[in-house]
Amino acid sequence: MTVGYLKDFQEFFHETVMPEKSKRVRRSFSDQFKQDAVDLVVKQGYSFKAAADAVGVGAKSLRDWHAKLAPEPEPCDDDASAAALQDESSV
Repeated sequence: MTVGYLKDFQEFFHETVMPEKSKRVRRSFSDQFKQDAVDLVVKQGYSFKAAADAVGVGAKSLRDWHAKLAPEPEPCDDDASAAALQDESSV
């Protein structure tokens, strides 16, 4: 009797809790697509969320791409004043 119950539960679980259509397909994106998405943030001033929404990806994915593909920020001079640094960061 226990074996029959277990079999019924397994069938219920696989048909109801884990239907076949719930499997997600992993999307892949070209390097150019990723770079273009990063450029929205870097060059056009989009927020991560706005850029991610614009290209149809998650913000986390875009942040990961940004960490790998964004250019390194230029270091400031050792003698830069606070005002100069503020002006530079507002650009």
